[in-house]
Amino acid sequence: VQLQASGGGLVQPGGSLRLSCAASGSIFSISAMGWYRQAPGKQRELVASITSDDSTNIADSVKGRFTVSRANANAKNTAVLQMNNLNPEDTAVYYCNAEGWGRIYWGQGTQVTVSS
Repeated sequence: VQLQASGGGLVQPGGSLRLSCAASGSIFSISAMGWYRQAPGKQRELVASITSDDSTNIADSVKGRFTVSRANANAKNTAVLQMNNLNPEDTAVYYCNAEGWGRIYWGQGTQVTVSS
């Protein structure tokens, strides 16, 4: 499985960004996709995930501001992270993730910087 992430960048506090991830390869093996982030000096943490039946899980730290969904209803190989009302504490490198058949896959990180 290969993961291609896009989006990210610089945004002012209170702004929004959208991160997209698309999986290719053995996508039939994927049971869940998600987004993690890692801020400088901190451990990588789960932000949001979506399972193959479209159940979602959002971290408490971003609940009410972030959502995860598919690019469209049929695109089970995608995970879109919509981030609203961003604050400087959301600054981190964001990583797309996929899991399935006992394996974990990571996409390249994309930088999100929230600053005025």
